[in-house]
Amino acid sequence: MTTPPDAPSRDPLADALRKLDAALSRLEAAAIRRLESEDSPDDRDTELSLMTEDRARLAAALDAASARLAQVEANSGEVGQRLDRAIAAVAGVLERH
Repeated sequence: MTTPPDAPSRDPLADALRKLDAALSRLEAAAIRRLESEDSPDDRDTELSLMTEDRARLAAALDAASARLAQVEANSGEVGQRLDRAIAAVAGVLERH
């Protein structure tokens, strides 16, 4: 026959250890609940703050890259026109000789 966990046994030390184990389990569960309820909003706020900073940094980097791309495209068009004029000038010189 098995003794229920709540039932007193003939061994007072075993009873005390069982009670201590139960109390520690309840204390651990309460501590976990408290940590989860207190730290979760802070963790979320911290994570949200980091994500907001990352978003702002990435948006600035994207704006800079877009501006640089526009400048490169403008320079590319100008270089293309200069190359076309140079090719025409060389072709004109070659035709004369």
